[in-house]
Amino acid sequence: MTRKRRLTQDLVDALEPEGSVREFRDTQLLGFGVRLFPSVRKSWFVHAQAGKRRKWKTLGDAGTMPLAKARTLARAHLATLRNRDPSRPPDASAETPFEYVAETAFRRHARLWKPGTIKVNRNYLKKQILPHFGGRPVGAITENDVRQWFAALRPTPAAADRSMPVLSVIMREAETLGCRPEGSNPCRNVKRYRRRGRDRFLSREEIRRLGSALARRDGQPLAAVVRLLILTGSRKSEIMTLKWRDIRDGRIFLRDSKTGPRIVWLSSAAQEVLDGLPRRRVWVFPGRKRSISAQRLDSFWQDLRDEAGLKDVRLHDLRHTYATLALQAGQTVPTIGRLLGHNDPNTTLKYVHLADETVREAVDAVAQVLGGQLQP
Repeated sequence: MTRKRRLTQDLVDALEPEGSVREFRDTQLLGFGVRLFPSVRKSWFVHAQAGKRRKWKTLGDAGTMPLAKARTLARAHLATLRNRDPSRPPDASAETPFEYVAETAFRRHARLWKPGTIKVNRNYLKKQILPHFGGRPVGAITENDVRQWFAALRPTPAAADRSMPVLSVIMREAETLGCRPEGSNPCRNVKRYRRRGRDRFLSREEIRRLGSALARRDGQPLAAVVRLLILTGSRKSEIMTLKWRDIRDGRIFLRDSKTGPRIVWLSSAAQEVLDGLPRRRVWVFPGRKRSISAQRLDSFWQDLRDEAGLKDVRLHDLRHTYATLALQAGQTVPTIGRLLGHNDPNTTLKYVHLADETVREAVDAVAQVLGGQLQP
């Protein structure tokens, strides 16, 4: 038996089971209702016509899930069942479901975020954010809600820290859409976790050991990749996807990188590595279909670093090493930033590390000057 009623929490709580299944469909939100079973169980459901097929979905137990939450979930699921564009909120109000605003935010940022960034941020949205905020009215999310969510992610601080900016972008989008008051972003005052910095760069002795291990693999394309990484300070993706047409006049002209188009200047040693490679395809380091795969490079690096006794060194640490050696050679932070393709000097500073002996030399040099000035 099916009846149509304007569902309220009091009405649902008062419904009693009978000898057969009964349904009460909401007159306020078409397609949403509650089903009563003879066993006393009640469940929320949605149904919608999609083409020639009628689709149904159970939302949860009406005995434990309140009507307000069920109604919010129903709006989201009905949009999906009816093949409605999930990036468009049904209306610009505080009751707009969180996931509608999230999709709108991702669409707007599609031209600002690189494809790789979008993929990573969507992963954080799916795994860290939606399980907590999905189905909730975006206007009802408070700073305390965000703090509780962030605290629940304490066991994975890196994921928490990277998820927070994504959530903040969504909340700013909610303000733009008029779903939240301006300046009400609940992420503003939530501090990220303090993670211990990872200052790792290769010493000159470690560079020598790495060079010896590479020498035993001369002629292998992956050995050339590693050589170019440390000789140019480039990102792994920049070298792996390198094309011959982008190399000329002692420079690499990257059409796109993490910070946009940039030029990588080649030393004579780096140019020698490239000159020793065959030019049989478009890619400098071709794979089976396109360029060489990240999995092959990572596997090669693990074996290489183990042989060189560098088990705690990541490929990205070669970039740190390049920046540190440039600083020790007397290069300025702005110059190193240009070499690395950084737009922000503060980013460069994170890559630059000083060896203990260099710091000791600096301390002694300053003390010598000050000592002479402070003599009585």
